[in-house]
Amino acid sequence: MSTAEADRITELLKTAKTIAVVGLTDSPLRPSYGVSHYMLSQGYRIIPVNPNITDWMGEKAYASLLDVPEKIDIVNIFRRSDAVPDVVEQAIQIKAPAIWMQEGVVHEAAAEKARQAGIFVVMDSCILKEHRQRISR
Repeated sequence: MSTAEADRITELLKTAKTIAVVGLTDSPLRPSYGVSHYMLSQGYRIIPVNPNITDWMGEKAYASLLDVPEKIDIVNIFRRSDAVPDVVEQAIQIKAPAIWMQEGVVHEAAAEKARQAGIFVVMDSCILKEHRQRISR
């Protein structure tokens, strides 16, 4: 990772307020739950995006990014890599400024399409680990 990209990640984590978590489940055993719970505890608003749940920690869940009625600062993707292109399409439509693909989530073509649309992309990286390393010291 370049210094410029690292600085951009730090700035994103400092300025973002609302994170839409695509694939967030209501199972405490899943990584999406633990990571989202941590980010919530650090002051971020977490918006769950998953058609299979109705809410998470009191926050209404939405079936897709297109259904979320407010501004999203980061789209955090907890889905299999083959689901990423659809999420990126939605992120482009809502003009999300940043997409974060969690560890193990990689889709180069979708990432490039997002970058071409002016979206900052972090791929194959854990937002919790990056936050702990950069912000919560």
